[in-house]
Parts: sequence; C-alpha cells; structure tokens
Amino acid sequence: MSTPAAPCATAPRNEAITVMFDGACPLCRREVGVYQALQPLEPVAWLDVSQMSANMPAEDRARYLARFHVRLRDGQLLSGAAAFVALWHTMPGWRWLGRLGTLPGVTPVLEVLYRGFLHLRPHLQGLVRTLDTAHLPSDMIGDFRSDHAGEAGAVWIYKGMLFASRDDKVRSFARHHLQTESQHLELMSALLPPLRRSWLLIPWRVAGFVTGALPALFGQRAVFATIAAVETFVGTHYQQQIDALERRPEHSALRQVLIDCQNDEHAHRDEAKGYLTWPPGGVLALWCAAIGSGSAVAVTLARKF
Repeated sequence: MSTPAAPCATAPRNEAITVMFDGACPLCRREVGVYQALQPLEPVAWLDVSQMSANMPAEDRARYLARFHVRLRDGQLLSGAAAFVALWHTMPGWRWLGRLGTLPGVTPVLEVLYRGFLHLRPHLQGLVRTLDTAHLPSDMIGDFRSDHAGEAGAVWIYKGMLFASRDDKVRSFARHHLQTESQHLELMSALLPPLRRSWLLIPWRVAGFVTGALPALFGQRAVFATIAAVETFVGTHYQQQIDALERRPEHSALRQVLIDCQNDEHAHRDEAKGYLTWPPGGVLALWCAAIGSGSAVAVTLARKF
C-alpha cells in the first residue's frame, strides 16, 4: 500500500505524518474534524488536497482525492486502510485500533472494507450534502431558510401577476423581475441543502401567487404598490442579516451575496415606486400594511419550519 511520495510544496516535512484529505467531501471533512480536535501524540500536518493552494500536479491531486493518503516523515506514502492505521497510531484514544490494524491479516481486511466504502461514498456524500450547513453560520440557519422561502414566494408573486394580468406594462415588469427572483432562488437553493429548507414551501408558493394575482386584477397601481411594499420589507430583512455578518470576516463572501440580492430588491422597490404618481391610500394602503405584517409572520414561521 506504499508508494514513493510525490513532492508537494505546501506540505511540511517535520511532522510525524502528513494527512492528505478531501476537504470538499462532507464525510471526509467531518471525520478529519474529529481527529483535529484531539491532541496528537506526535505532530500531524493536515493538507486539504481539494484546495488549489495545495500545490501539486493534477494527477497526484486526483489520486489523493480518490483515496485517503498519509505520508510518513521518511517520505513513505500510505493509502487506504494502511493510511488510517498510521493515523490512528498518533491519535489518543485511537492507538488501540492502530495496534489492532498492524496484527497479521487485519490491514488487508480493513482494506477490503475501505474499498467497499469507496463504492458507497458518492451516495453517502449526496445524502450528507442534503443536510450539510457547515458553510453557513450555525446561528443563522433559520434566517437563510426564511430567505429561501421568501425568494420562492417572490418567484410566485410574479407568476401570479403574469397569470392574472393582460396589461402590457405589468407583464413586462413581471417578466423582468421574475428572471431576477429566479436567480435569487437558485442562489439560496445552492446555499441551503434541501433537507434544511422550509417545510412550508407549498404554502409560501400559494401565498406568493395570491399576492401577485390579486392586485393584478385591479390594475397597475395596485401591482406597483404591492411590489413596493414587499420589497421594502425584504430589503430590511436582508439588512438585518448583512449587519449580523459584518464582524465575521470568514463569511465575507456570504455577506456579499446578501448585499447583491438586497441591491436587486431595492432596485425592484424603486422601480415600482417610480410608477406610483401618488402614495397609496384607503384600501390599497391597508393592503400594503397587511403585506408587511404577513411577511413578518411568514419569516417567523419559515425560520422555525
């Protein structure tokens, strides 16, 4: 199970072992996290070969991503079960398993089991990714659930408008912003795994459709007042999350996603307001107030369910 070690500029040479793992794999990342939380008996270097900063030839990277590898201080490269046995020898609480692995005939059996796991790994990775939120702040999962639910509802607001209205101006407005909201929904879907999303997506879609279709039956003014009210609420909702991430530099890219979405929502709001020649009054003002209150309730529910 050993081969000559390929040179790697970013891997230290003074550690007892260098562990080469696939940080893009949620299973590998979680297992390595368990080991990293321990105090090793000898120095260990951790090299995430999924990162381009791990400078190595492409063929070596592909090999390290396909199987677990450990390099010993003398340059010997171990893979699969033999690599795990070497790692266990350095980990407190795991040395007994490392010793067991060195008994005659045990490592080959472990290697058979490891190869069986490799066949199952793609399916297990897919399952874990439906739950994995390690890339998101743990205290803001509910916020991102509400963002995803809100963008799903926004898509259906514009679908409702297109269904109910035959006004050319309204339909052009709806088609343009439907495209933007669909892009937002794709972004939120990429951020939030399926099993972490709101369980109430069907009601949010229905609510969105009604919120778009009902004012469309009453003409342009009702449509634009509705969108102005919706987007005013959404902009404030995004701002709360943007502020919460301001002092978290590790999530700067995530914060920028929210800022970009907020800028789009503000543009929708301003465009809708631009079509209103005077503020909503009477029944329309009550409708807009109800939209704000209903949106707040929806956010509270989506955060939890």
